[in-house]
Amino acid sequence: MAQQWQWPRRQTAGGPAPMPRAAEPPTRRPVEPPLGGGFVGVPSGPPPADANDELKFRVHRRLIQELETQRLDRMPPAEAREAVDAAARQILQQEAPGIYGLARDEIIAAIVDEVLGLGPIEPLLRDPTITEVMVNAPDVVYYERDGKLYRAPVRFRDNVHIMRIVERIISPLGRRVDEASPMVDARLADGSRVNVIIPPVAPKSPTITIRKFRADKLKIEDLINVGTLTVDAARFLEACVKIKRNIIISGGTGSGKTTMLNALSAFIPNDERIVTIEDPAELKLQQDHVVTLEARPPSLEGRNEVTQRDLVRNALRMRPDRIIVGEVRGGEAFDMLQAMNTGHEGSLTTLHANSPRDALARIENMVLMAGMDLPMRAIREQLASAIHLVIQVARFPDGTRKVTHISEVTGMEGQMITMQDIFKFEQRGIDQDKRVLGRLVPTGIRPSFYEMFELAGIEVPAEIFAPHRWA
Repeated sequence: MAQQWQWPRRQTAGGPAPMPRAAEPPTRRPVEPPLGGGFVGVPSGPPPADANDELKFRVHRRLIQELETQRLDRMPPAEAREAVDAAARQILQQEAPGIYGLARDEIIAAIVDEVLGLGPIEPLLRDPTITEVMVNAPDVVYYERDGKLYRAPVRFRDNVHIMRIVERIISPLGRRVDEASPMVDARLADGSRVNVIIPPVAPKSPTITIRKFRADKLKIEDLINVGTLTVDAARFLEACVKIKRNIIISGGTGSGKTTMLNALSAFIPNDERIVTIEDPAELKLQQDHVVTLEARPPSLEGRNEVTQRDLVRNALRMRPDRIIVGEVRGGEAFDMLQAMNTGHEGSLTTLHANSPRDALARIENMVLMAGMDLPMRAIREQLASAIHLVIQVARFPDGTRKVTHISEVTGMEGQMITMQDIFKFEQRGIDQDKRVLGRLVPTGIRPSFYEMFELAGIEVPAEIFAPHRWA
């Protein structure tokens, strides 16, 4: 079902109510000292070599020889894990009868992860508080938690070990990676995104980057509670989605663009037909009538590729009420602008840019990438009429992710697209714990389409746009 959460009522007597303070994020676990900056306790070098590496390798090799791996693939995950665990214990007893207790359990767990999972990084992938895992070299593994990077106390044996894990990721997908094709994007079974790049392009070591898939998508109230945006800004964005404003979510890598897109999509009415276009598929919409389309890379022979641009064109023939593109990266931007300008309003998408103005410039460049021989003014006129709002999100040095601008595209003046900020983040410093102090505040400008809220029967109090300072 669509969003059912009720916005807190404002007290209008005596002027605008003060902006509500964002709740502290829920306490999870003690956080390790972040990397760099001279913090005490930061690992100064690679994790120590495991004295049991050779033993694990021998047991793993015997397991592969003795177990029917094809039969394991057909078994339910829990049953397969039990079978491998039992076999590993039996072989370990033969190979090293003197190892017992916790040491034995740790070796068994590592071997099971090697057989059924992604080896040394499998525990990091199972940790729900970790959002990204990065393998730079056999003994250089990092992970991200709460927006900060940490050195992981795990290691691979060598580059061959990393490549074996790479093959396990991509072989079920019919993909390949070799000297002729040294880069590949893939997706794990749970939806996590994987990027692999190998020598000679990455000369020192094969590199793996995994952006984990979050099963429990954050809702708009969660973003309010952690201080990403305010109640007033969220209420305004809800109304904009409902009256079908075309919205671009802009930001850097890991700034929370997809999270914001998922949260806003919850405001789309449940009786609308939504077509999502992604590469790879990540969105998790709550509505009933959703058609998910996913781009397909070329085959091993270099044929049968399906691009996002192909899917945007096809989506126009599918009678969509809304088109949601997970991220525009190229020529599909032109087709999406065409869709926005020809009756498919209410579209949402994300892109990489550092400011709302940069976001529009990037779309201009993407349209040119589509090979359209159009004058720049014509492209900008398309932009100005198609895009209504740009939401800028950013990740701050303390790891927090915040909306920094909600900007309206208002039209053209000469050769320039005009914009105005409706909400803007004001930073007032950092506290003793290095956390950013600031809040998203209204600029005092009402959007030019404000009357559309009343015509649609949506209550958006004018005072939420009134400028005010906060203590």
